[in-house]
Amino acid sequence: MAGDGLGPIRYAVIDAFTDKPFQGNPAAVCLLEENKDTEWMQKVANEFNLSETAFLRRSGSASSASQNGGGLDDAEEFDLRWFTPLVEVDLCGHATLASAHFLFSAFVKCNRVLFHTKSGTLTATKVERFNQNESATYLGRKNERFVIELNFPQVSVFDCVSMEIPLLSNTLRGLAVESVKKTACNDFIVELASGELVENLQPEFDEIQRCSARGIIVTGLAPKQSGFDFFSRFFCPKLGVNEDPVCGSAHCALAPYWAKKLGKTELVAYQASKRGGKLVLQVVEDPQSVILQGEAVTVMLGSLATD
Repeated sequence: MAGDGLGPIRYAVIDAFTDKPFQGNPAAVCLLEENKDTEWMQKVANEFNLSETAFLRRSGSASSASQNGGGLDDAEEFDLRWFTPLVEVDLCGHATLASAHFLFSAFVKCNRVLFHTKSGTLTATKVERFNQNESATYLGRKNERFVIELNFPQVSVFDCVSMEIPLLSNTLRGLAVESVKKTACNDFIVELASGELVENLQPEFDEIQRCSARGIIVTGLAPKQSGFDFFSRFFCPKLGVNEDPVCGSAHCALAPYWAKKLGKTELVAYQASKRGGKLVLQVVEDPQSVILQGEAVTVMLGSLATD
């Protein structure tokens, strides 16, 4: 990497939508002091080889926090971009949660951050939900525990025409399919008859790679007494991510989908990947948005060489 005279670039690997290390969805978060070109960011994301790598840079926009010294009631502003190992994406929930956790843990004093992204301005809010004396110990230090709320746009869900319905005969293997929908992000939502079927599904990634959609979201009603409303999994080999462990942006479509089916606007979801993750969701109709709530844990700190 070419030197820029600014020293190492700080990064963290953070597990999102979990309160325990090595669960949830890991994202790398890099804090930039100056602009880097897209090719460099893509190479770094490929090097990390995680489902997403986020790049943060303090925004050129004037922020009230910067002007007023960073009070808790103010907001800091950052530019934010997300990359899979293969491509840049327009929206990513877990890497945004990880980015907010990174900033709230060490770099900003305020309780609210505005992210300027390809999907517009997204808000992350630090929410105190624990006893002030409660903390988590990791990386040799005690970290305050807190919840983060993300305010994301809803993703519309549409009926599929017959020619659009994916032919996933090997993946679904005769499982009971309740419905197939399509999102505005060009993902298919396949609802199965139960959350157990979702959890036990054995996907055929070559078959998913050939289907007409960008990715496949498989979902089903959660088992009774599980404490969740619905389960889901997300497969997206076209973006270099066979299975996304916990996908926040997929829940921008799943939340309104299940809110309509269940007749409730507050939902608790479980992404039933091998790592697993919990999302607390609220569907807001005016303006149409989804509030995603979750925790995160820092598992790695370091710097990128710039020479």
